Amino acid sequence: MNEAVSVALSFVAGVLLGALFFGGLWWTVRQGLSSQWPARWFLGSLLVRMTIALTGFYVVGRDHWERWLVCLVGFLLARLLVQLRSRTPQAAYAP
Repeated sequence: MNEAVSVALSFVAGVLLGALFFGGLWWTVRQGLSSQWPARWFLGSLLVRMTIALTGFYVVGRDHWERWLVCLVGFLLARLLVQLRSRTPQAAYAP
């Protein structure tokens, strides 16, 4: 496979892994705060999200540090996107 295509797919995989990880965290916080057993939600979600993310990084990166790095950049970009998406609207500041 062409190296440029491989790096681009690593970036896309990083974005998808990040969206799944941080989107899952956002969903877990919303569910866990209203749950009778929030510790189960947070612990279970952490285990599932970490397993998926670490497995995804391992599969994408294999023996190429460049793919690991590009995947990490995509992962962090997804963090910013989920952070912007999950922000609640705030009232305009009036002194």
